[in-house]
Amino acid sequence: MKKNKDNIQKEGKESNQFKNLDKINDKDTDVNNQESNGGNEEVAKEEVIEDDFEETVENKLKEEIRILKEEKIRVLAEMENLRKRFDREKIDSIKYGSVNFARDILSPVDNLERALSAINKEEDHPQSIKNLIEGLFMVKKELSTILEKNGITKIDTLNNKFDPNLHQAMMEVENNDLDEGVVVQEIQTGYMMHDRLLRPAMVGVSKRSIKETDAETDGDLNSDQGDSKKDPKN
Repeated sequence: MKKNKDNIQKEGKESNQFKNLDKINDKDTDVNNQESNGGNEEVAKEEVIEDDFEETVENKLKEEIRILKEEKIRVLAEMENLRKRFDREKIDSIKYGSVNFARDILSPVDNLERALSAINKEEDHPQSIKNLIEGLFMVKKELSTILEKNGITKIDTLNNKFDPNLHQAMMEVENNDLDEGVVVQEIQTGYMMHDRLLRPAMVGVSKRSIKETDAETDGDLNSDQGDSKKDPKN
């Protein structure tokens, strides 16, 4: 009986020890679960930080790409403007590159025209003089052809309204039959080179005589006085 009691007590102690071990194991399991949960939270935080970093880098790269595109477009536009300006300058150099030479050659053309205009066509000249005159007219015609071929043309002046952009007034000529400011005399021929003025034409411009101007002024005054008399309020 005593042995049985001792065995029972012994078995009871052992069962209590197993229970204590189970409790310890449960505590260790809880601790491990807490540690694993904490680790998972840290991993989640690291993943969030990594995602934010990747998003920031992606945004910066997109911004840099946008800036590079804008710079590329701006550079291409500047290059296109330079190309157009170069083309314009090239065309202008071709069209107007000989402008100084053209101005210089106009002087002998003027002298030739003055010489031909001084010849009396009604006078009976010897055949040699006639041949000379004919040769001078041929030279004049050839010079005119060369000038026109290079875009140099005469400015029409006579009976046209005075244009300060094309004409240079050298004198005023009284003429009551025309309006004031009409070109009535050409002293020196003007020329255009393509669409630019090469040399202005020296001209004489019409003006009304002083008597005619005074008469018009008196007529205007008389008409004003007549209107004032007709108006009862005055």
